[in-house]
Amino acid sequence: MTIESKAPVQPAAPRHIGVIGAGIVGICAALYLQRDGHRVTVIDRGPPGEGTSKGNAAIIAGASCEPVAMPGILWRVPGMLMDPLGPLAIRWSYLPKLAPWLLKFVAASAPARVENASIALWALSQQSVPAFKTLMGEAGLLDMLREEGWLSVYRSDKSFAGAQHELELSRRRGVKVEILGQHELRQMEPTLAPDFKHGVLYPEHAQTVNNFRLVQELAQHFVRKGGRILQEDVRGFEMGPQGPTHIVTAAGKHAIDAVVLAAGAWSKRLTQMLGHKVPLDTERGYHVMLPNPAVTPRRPIHIADYGFVATPLEHGLRFAGTVELGGLDLPPNYDRARVLLERGRTVFPGLQEQGKTEWMGFRPSVPDSVPVISGGDYANCFFAYGHGHLGLTYGAITGRLIADLVASRPSGFDMTPYRVDRRW
Repeated sequence: MTIESKAPVQPAAPRHIGVIGAGIVGICAALYLQRDGHRVTVIDRGPPGEGTSKGNAAIIAGASCEPVAMPGILWRVPGMLMDPLGPLAIRWSYLPKLAPWLLKFVAASAPARVENASIALWALSQQSVPAFKTLMGEAGLLDMLREEGWLSVYRSDKSFAGAQHELELSRRRGVKVEILGQHELRQMEPTLAPDFKHGVLYPEHAQTVNNFRLVQELAQHFVRKGGRILQEDVRGFEMGPQGPTHIVTAAGKHAIDAVVLAAGAWSKRLTQMLGHKVPLDTERGYHVMLPNPAVTPRRPIHIADYGFVATPLEHGLRFAGTVELGGLDLPPNYDRARVLLERGRTVFPGLQEQGKTEWMGFRPSVPDSVPVISGGDYANCFFAYGHGHLGLTYGAITGRLIADLVASRPSGFDMTPYRVDRRW
């Protein structure tokens, strides 16, 4: 599936659209709507990019097609409960609240559902980098994009064998991969410890040199073009016969013609107010940032044995990743960040840790990993969330698709898999 980059289209009747959420998805949606001539107001309780967009792995995964719930995930659930520091973990105290979501998560791991989810994710991934290039080019930010690919590395024959199902799924989708042996790995990434035996290069992946600065710069570009950003806590909506007429915040209310809900992990309650029930929960992601690591890989490296990514950024080296299912309210478990650092030491000999910082953020997660990009029962309501650990990757293409939905314009996508009212 290909979609040519479209020039801005002036709608017959420009509208005032309120976008709830100033992360990468909300800002990209605002920019694409603005390109169509709409007047756009973004509302978030925090400044642009200060939520989950602040600390992700900075990857724009142009070759991603794997949902989190893969076949066999059911047999991993006991391990998730027993190992709080593992790559995929569940907080015991959150289990009663998580249980309904977890049942849907396991159901989503059925082979046929994985195949369908993979097709939907791959459709978005193929357009993720081009959609960003449109926005970054207009904002003068193309120097923040690197297209060096992504390298997954494996320490043992066993861990590489365990990845074959995912590799076969990628090949069925048409993902470009290059299998590397131990000697080729050493030549490609001499910073790696020498005991890594296997590697897979995904050349279609890209990254930004600073994910947080990217959101901030795009937000500033949006404001320069006449957009408005309000730092207010959204409480709900004032409704009319045809849908919401105002967004209600702690500071007052704002008249709108249409609303785009892109509030990430905080979208569930507001979705219910707009007439839909979505099984949205939270992947808690951690990172460690090393400002002067003394070791800098040439491209992002996925350490498959441990489930984290090492990303070289303009301000240092970041170890990010792993999944903790624990909701929005429990305190962070920064031992998970420290484990990232401990394992990072074994991956990159000579690593320096002075000035390190730790972070935790909330990824909005749905059981099948396929984000919600959809209209709703009200003709003036649109939904853009549930991107899990691929929020940055899908930020710009989600913005384009939301603009197409608002304009009732053909997108070239089958939008059925992303519907807010799909079978969960």
